[in-house]
Amino acid sequence: MSEQQLAWQEWLNSLDGPRKAAAESLRAQFSTLGVTDPLDLIKSEAMEDIPQLARFVLLRSLWRSAIDGWSDPGSLDQLPSAQRLLAAGTDREDLVRLVRAVAYETVFVTLDELDAGGDVNVSGVEAGWTVTATGEDGSPAGRVLPGLHEDLLAMDPSGRDGADLWQ
Repeated sequence: MSEQQLAWQEWLNSLDGPRKAAAESLRAQFSTLGVTDPLDLIKSEAMEDIPQLARFVLLRSLWRSAIDGWSDPGSLDQLPSAQRLLAAGTDREDLVRLVRAVAYETVFVTLDELDAGGDVNVSGVEAGWTVTATGEDGSPAGRVLPGLHEDLLAMDPSGRDGADLWQ
């Protein structure tokens, strides 16, 4: 048995029945998503009630659609400005890298604003927001997804923490 498996089993044995079942369910779901070492995420969700599975799915989805989607064939062709730049001789890979970097920065700033929970530059206004986890049916689960901007870079599906964005 590997050190990772021993750590998992030792921690699992320390849990009561409902938490143990929840932890095993989370492990299966993270495994389905391709996460090879989810122990810290599962511990955080089970013991700190931070919805790590929802955070993971959201951040990975943003990478795949909003950031990496620009690498898909034909994605630049939908933008007239990109068509002009390509026609003028701009290297397609450089343009893809630029668009992906801008998309990353946009997603990061958006998540940072969502994490702030309100506009810190406006006083006297009682308006704010949270990002919360939901059940499969879309009903609120009552758990806030904190610090999304903090983990965006680490969620790069390539495992390179966005290194190719700034080449």
